[in-house]
Amino acid sequence: MNAAPNLKGVEQAPRNTEDRYRILFDANPQPMWVCELKTLAFLAVNDAAIRHYGYSRDEFLSMSMDRICPRDDAPRLRKMLERESGIAPCRHIKKDGTVIYAETTLYPLLFGDRPARLMLSVDVTEGKRAEFLYHMLVDSIPSSVLLIDESLCVFLANRNFLEKARRSKADTCGKPLNEVFPLVILDELGLLSQIRQSFKSGQASQGQRLTYRAPGVPLRTYYYGIIPMSWAGHVEHVMLLMDDVTEQLRLGEEIRRIERHLASVVESANEIVLSTDTKGRISSWNTAAVRICGYTSREVQFKSLFDYCPERHRENLRASFREAGQQGNSCAAEYDFTTSNGAVIPISWVFSPMKDDAGATVGIVAVGRDLTEQRKFEQQIRQADKLAALGVMAGGIAHEVRTPLTIASSAAQFLMEDDITPEFRKECATKVHLGMHRASAIIENLLRFARPSGHMETTNVNLETVIRQAGTLIANEARLQKIEILFNFPSRPILVAGIASLLEQVFLNLFFNAMNAIADSGSLTISVEETAGKAIVHVQDTGCGIADKDIDKIFDPFYTNARMGGGTGLGLSICYSIVKQHSGSIDVDGVLGKGTTFIVTFPAVRR
Repeated sequence: MNAAPNLKGVEQAPRNTEDRYRILFDANPQPMWVCELKTLAFLAVNDAAIRHYGYSRDEFLSMSMDRICPRDDAPRLRKMLERESGIAPCRHIKKDGTVIYAETTLYPLLFGDRPARLMLSVDVTEGKRAEFLYHMLVDSIPSSVLLIDESLCVFLANRNFLEKARRSKADTCGKPLNEVFPLVILDELGLLSQIRQSFKSGQASQGQRLTYRAPGVPLRTYYYGIIPMSWAGHVEHVMLLMDDVTEQLRLGEEIRRIERHLASVVESANEIVLSTDTKGRISSWNTAAVRICGYTSREVQFKSLFDYCPERHRENLRASFREAGQQGNSCAAEYDFTTSNGAVIPISWVFSPMKDDAGATVGIVAVGRDLTEQRKFEQQIRQADKLAALGVMAGGIAHEVRTPLTIASSAAQFLMEDDITPEFRKECATKVHLGMHRASAIIENLLRFARPSGHMETTNVNLETVIRQAGTLIANEARLQKIEILFNFPSRPILVAGIASLLEQVFLNLFFNAMNAIADSGSLTISVEETAGKAIVHVQDTGCGIADKDIDKIFDPFYTNARMGGGTGLGLSICYSIVKQHSGSIDVDGVLGKGTTFIVTFPAVRR
């Protein structure tokens, strides 16, 4: 050896002590090494190690300790060497690859000035292999294990118990049980009497609960069992097997808390919340469902939800269930529900699938909102809208009809005078006639809007022809107002099914409406296109535009604004009615001060 190893902390021995040490080291029949603590390198090796492991001295001195240990044992080897002394079981690998089991005794020392460990290894492969494996097996058990002898002392404690109790093997094995566990725990559980009874009867005891707090460790909860270990019919030891269930209990309580919270949410909901299996049989039924439908949970449990819906809705309800169950998607629908007193109430449902851990649908959750009050409110709104529209219409009719009637009435009063000239009499008669004609026209337009013809003899109408004819009628007025009219037509005709005169009236009203919106000069652009089987006409002007608050009112009867106040207020209403008669739609896009665009759409005739 290059240097004489010395025990750490021991005074320097005389020279002959070092010689005796060298003799003992080299002559020891068991393998011995000196291993540097930091690098695990072999610093010295005796002849027994060379013979037993098959490596030469030079090979040993060029290797480190982890070379003769399996790779899986490397972390445990490092942890073992960090201890200053003690005995530890381990596995070693010979040069020929043979794995042996050994008990290694450690001694701290200084090799020169380097911290090192003197290691004496005893091969226990043959004699103590079974015991060694037994200890390894017990230490690998995830539960805490204590083996107790007849004197109620701890014969064996596995690694799990020692680590959780923060005890050493020396302070546990061979000690009475009342020194390992607090006496108050033993007395409260009657653990000592249970162990004595197990020695006498040879019967196991399972499923007991134990709460234990080791010094400096949070409170832990265990389920323990007492298992007698017999040999030749005699109980020699009793095993105390303890499973730490602290985390499981915490998780269980957390799950119960979540379940209580979810149950509280469901019960506090103001809407129907129920669950069913995949066939529609009701499993749960919340308080709101009892209040709204009148059935208790017991009355509806395991009953089919379909049976509580009117016959006309059952097939659609089954289809919604199939969609939620098979496709795994939520779906919404409105189905009526028959209450306990026979009333039928409208319910807005949302059906969602319930899935298990494997993702399979195991049931349906249905959330239903009672629409009874909402329907009443909607009816009230519709009634209010009707009354408001009736008021607007009555006011519009009164306003529009009063003016020509006033003129006719005034003229008729002059006709009753005897001293008027023939010319003035003729003028008054003309005013009476024009006034009555205008009132008649207003009433005719109003009837056309209110009661459109249910039957129309339609023909294929070329939109370009109709629009150009309407444009011809306004051309002179447009020149006077300095309004430029632009047409954009496709190369091929676009045909729609309808009545040419009514369609001409639609576009004529839209053109006049646009011209009224243009102040002194501007442009009116009419574009026609066919897209996806639809004939679309854009009527775009550069006029005053429409405010956002007025967009929804422009098709109301007698609605008009200051800029467009020259008409009767029925033009756009009549356009809307005629377009609907032709299975079309009319929309408007306008920005105040930037012009307006009307979009009229009709089904195109296929050719």
